[in-house]
Amino acid sequence: MTPSESADKPPPVPSRQSGVRTVLRYTGIPPSWLDKRPKLPSRNWLIFLSCTSSLVGLYIYDRRQCKQIRQEYVDKVKRFAEVTADPFDTPRRVTVFGAKWPGDEDYDQSIKYFRKYVKPVLVAAAVDYSMVTGKRHGDIANRVAEDVRVRRREDLGIDQDSDVTKALPTYKTLAKRRQHELEGGIVLVGRPTFKEFMAGLKRGWTEGLEKVDRDEALARVLEDDNHFDEPEDPITDLGSDGPVSDSPKQPPLLSAQNSPVFSPLQMRAPPSTPPTPSSPQNVSSPSLDTPPTSIPLLPPLLFVSFTNYIGFTQIPLMIWDFFNQRHKVRSGAEAGYRLVMSSTRHIDVPESEDFGTSSSSSSNPESTSLPNQSHGDLDFGKDVEGYYSRSLKSLPEDTEKARQKYYEALPVKLATARALARGMREPTKEELENPPPTEVELRAERLKKERRWRDDLAGWEIVKPSSSVAWDERFRDALRVFVDPPQDEFSEPKEGDMS
Repeated sequence: MTPSESADKPPPVPSRQSGVRTVLRYTGIPPSWLDKRPKLPSRNWLIFLSCTSSLVGLYIYDRRQCKQIRQEYVDKVKRFAEVTADPFDTPRRVTVFGAKWPGDEDYDQSIKYFRKYVKPVLVAAAVDYSMVTGKRHGDIANRVAEDVRVRRREDLGIDQDSDVTKALPTYKTLAKRRQHELEGGIVLVGRPTFKEFMAGLKRGWTEGLEKVDRDEALARVLEDDNHFDEPEDPITDLGSDGPVSDSPKQPPLLSAQNSPVFSPLQMRAPPSTPPTPSSPQNVSSPSLDTPPTSIPLLPPLLFVSFTNYIGFTQIPLMIWDFFNQRHKVRSGAEAGYRLVMSSTRHIDVPESEDFGTSSSSSSNPESTSLPNQSHGDLDFGKDVEGYYSRSLKSLPEDTEKARQKYYEALPVKLATARALARGMREPTKEELENPPPTEVELRAERLKKERRWRDDLAGWEIVKPSSSVAWDERFRDALRVFVDPPQDEFSEPKEGDMS
């Protein structure tokens, strides 16, 4: 094409643009942004968006289901909170027990489970509750045993209400208080709590009623272990060539009672004059040491399933559990609904002489029950024992190693404390800045450590998987269990509720 022909050719007609593009063009937006065509994301972006949207969708779906399930049961029981009551009447009250999960340092996980999943239903039905938490293994058993002893003393008239308590307008007689307890219930969260509760219940209805100071009883047991005995003086007479010590023998540091073993409990005030034999608390009666032949009706039990996943190997279960909270919400709501509706039955335990022996002596491996033998309600939560940490099997050996290590270092500490107390040497600069413990403090420390070691071992013997649930044939007619109410007791679901 010649230059003359190109000059005679008309200029190209610009493409027609839409009004929106024309407006956006004059707003300062670069033209390249307006001409860019959308395209699918890359492969990596598609994978990321798919995974993220799936997880977010699962989370939102699960939490919506949790709200709907919880609201469904709240609507079923809220009519109980609308019933008018007398101002001096106390609401229905239940006691919640939550033991420490084996291997978890956070001891109140079971109580947190109750607050999150069972409590909303009880609050909606105006059911009051009190919570008892076990910080260490065996705490629930000791608490239950002590409560049973207090109850037995009240029933026998040994402990009576004071005149000040009787003058209160809200005072109720013992019979009315017992009836109020039967209208409530006992909530047991998890298998460890159930085992400790039954062990404490059996101990409370079997042991005597005399009040025993556990620290004082342990101090008497530790008096004969010879760990704090005075060492014998070395023989300084080595013959004619050896020096003979003319210094008098240093008297041992004794307590106020001239006892070779001092206990911190001896620092208490001297006991007062013993009361007269006419006092009912000190009458030597066979009923104080003899367990009753029958047990009165006790508040019904509510079993709440609870599993606590701990450990690296259980991380997949933790992830699955995070996106399936609705199952926990339904299980907890159903448990609370059973308690509110007060539908009970007697505890179901098969009659077996062999089982009675095995459950009472669970520490004996030969007396444990067969793995395939069914024990009825006593098998509640038995499957969750497989989630316990395997390291707990060495708990007795670890405790014994800690005890041995402590007693190996004790003689050096004791010698330092006695030398400084008797003025046999001057304290060093480090001892002046950080004074070593005295002999009294060492004895108190040993008492505290021994009690913790013994309590931990006793508590682990109760909750370990190889131990059976404590059982007494007297419980057969005294214990009841909350169950699902008949179908005709369910209220009709309203609009918006889940079917």
